[in-house]
Amino acid sequence: MPRHPSQPASSATGPTPAAYRVRDGETQAPAAEENGRTSEGTRLTAEEIYENVRKSAEEEMERPVRELAWSAVAAGLAISLSFVAAAYLSSLAEGTVADALGAAGYPLGFILVVIARQQLFTENALHPVIPVLHHRTGHMLRRLLRLWAVVLVGNLVGALLFGVAAARTPMFDAELHASLRRVAAHGTEGTFWFVAWRAVLAGWLVGLMAWLVASTRYTGAQIALVWLATAPIAALNFRHSIAGSVEAFYRAALGDATWGAMLGGFVAPSVLGNVVGGVLLVAVLNHAQVAPAHGARKENTVVTTP
Repeated sequence: MPRHPSQPASSATGPTPAAYRVRDGETQAPAAEENGRTSEGTRLTAEEIYENVRKSAEEEMERPVRELAWSAVAAGLAISLSFVAAAYLSSLAEGTVADALGAAGYPLGFILVVIARQQLFTENALHPVIPVLHHRTGHMLRRLLRLWAVVLVGNLVGALLFGVAAARTPMFDAELHASLRRVAAHGTEGTFWFVAWRAVLAGWLVGLMAWLVASTRYTGAQIALVWLATAPIAALNFRHSIAGSVEAFYRAALGDATWGAMLGGFVAPSVLGNVVGGVLLVAVLNHAQVAPAHGARKENTVVTTP
């Protein structure tokens, strides 16, 4: 999870009422009056959210591989708790109530990853793409591919460690295993293209989650936004590449499915769909809505010489 740049501190009674302004790439609190108009509003503009995402992503893209890798492994382990929470809550009831309870618990792993600022591959389908669209240089593209490769591998390693441990150790009671197996089978079934299309929608939701989280500095608001964006993934049977990989590896370690079927029939298409959903439906569209403002600001910049 990319680190958010610091924003102006809030007052004791609530958020700072002034809308922030972006100047030279910096998000700043404006003066009470600018160009004869009083600043109004309590929310960041789309351009200000864009700058929060861009600046934090550029910092993450420059981090050493070792730091990114450990953060990614930690995220792969933490997001495994989405699988466990969904299985546990769905075991408490039957039918549609069980499905609803499972969907309510599913966001747990995502919440832990986001609040801990860990590296999750599907969030990175938004964050580092913004600097590439902004600068459009070979250097930024190489940094993007480097970040994707390190984070994806780290996430899958964490998911693999948890999935195998859950299947082959007495980590969970036998009663919970029945629910884990049911949830895992339901969450990883389908043909290659069925999984890929369902993953596009999951990638879109996680990209929206990352964009929305960048709009607030309040932990409570971030938790609510993560829950709202990720609960539908389980409720609507979409496919998330990392959380779903925990289920896939659990099935393979149990012997309920082959490793080849899980890697080629779930992991590969879910990664493909998540990237398409995050990049095209969130990163590109949000860049497009902000790019004209950036261009106008550059054209209006007056260069003075001494």
